[in-house]
Amino acid sequence: MLLILALSVGCKSTKSLTSNAEIDKDMTAKQIIRENAKQDVRFKTLQARVRIDYSEGSSSNGTTVNLRMEKDKVIWMSAPLAVARVMITQDSVKFYDKINNQYFDGDFSLLTKLLGTEIDFEKIQNIFLGEPIFNLKDDTYLTDPNDHSYVLKPKDQRALFELFFLVNPGFFKLDSQQLYQPKEKRMLQIDYKKYQAVGKQIFPENIRIIAVEKNDEITIDLDFKSISLNGEVRFPFNIPSGYKEIELE
Repeated sequence: MLLILALSVGCKSTKSLTSNAEIDKDMTAKQIIRENAKQDVRFKTLQARVRIDYSEGSSSNGTTVNLRMEKDKVIWMSAPLAVARVMITQDSVKFYDKINNQYFDGDFSLLTKLLGTEIDFEKIQNIFLGEPIFNLKDDTYLTDPNDHSYVLKPKDQRALFELFFLVNPGFFKLDSQQLYQPKEKRMLQIDYKKYQAVGKQIFPENIRIIAVEKNDEITIDLDFKSISLNGEVRFPFNIPSGYKEIELE
């Protein structure tokens, strides 16, 4: 379960990024969205080491995984010694856990249930890449700057949930994206604590995901190390025989 939540050839992480840029109160929402879109990362494949720390109530776990991606096609993660693996594609979510001898082979309903909001491949990929989980060009947004970020919110908030995107004024990547479902008492907040330069592109270095449903809260911290782009990658995945399938209630 922990692993689920969790353009130059071979270019690697170079440095952490900091921004002391001031808010420009004259910038419009359209300008902010346009600048944010310019920062969308471009690559064919990605490899990284990711430290994942997961906490729910009084329990917590942590591990470091290998992350591999083929953009828009596959997200793959493997724990040390392959004791657990995850593979996410456009239409499926699969994982196995050798410690508990169990596996899951299905759609995005498990992740949707876990995070409390409708999840698909593109949203998962965008979370990893520091990009909006909803296309900002599909709606009309208003801007309401705070002391540190440009705050974007739909001119007409959706009936079922409220959206907020906080954009960094220095390099226009997301500082946070937040989704609230007041009726269901649900909240999903994704905070980008730090970014790093990989070649001439900007990738997340530290991400914190907070999912709340009523009185239950899950926190996931992701720490990305040694990102490299456009190398050869493989996605080995075979569910061991004799494992018990996890079924959704």
